[in-house]
Amino acid sequence: MTIPESQAVAERELCGLVNGLAKQIEDHVRQRAATLGLTAPQATALREMTGPMAMRELAIRLGCEPSNATFIVDKLEQGGLIERRPHPTDRRTKQLFLTPAGEELRARLIDLLIERSPLGGLTTEEQRTLHELLNRAVAGPAE
Repeated sequence: MTIPESQAVAERELCGLVNGLAKQIEDHVRQRAATLGLTAPQATALREMTGPMAMRELAIRLGCEPSNATFIVDKLEQGGLIERRPHPTDRRTKQLFLTPAGEELRARLIDLLIERSPLGGLTTEEQRTLHELLNRAVAGPAE
């Protein structure tokens, strides 16, 4: 089966837009993180810390290997922003918690990330629609 040229062009253009948006978001996070003395990975980890979580969960959210997440968390822990505590039901796992300073910095970071965000030109409804469409694309074609 041969894909029509128009479909191939549309997919190429869409991939270019998604890559361009990802680059804009990456640059935005890096710039905002720097104003707080953080690296982009540290800022992303703080953004993803929506509550206590295991290192493995944070690594999944960061899209990296647990060893890379460990390096990021080590730096945040050294800065007094995150602490490791024993998991209540799994002795092999440590849970990550934001410290009060980490919670405060995370709130400031979220405010900065929202300010002039690459997605800020979209309405809430448009963002919801984009979220749904990207989720479907990431899930892949139905079999």
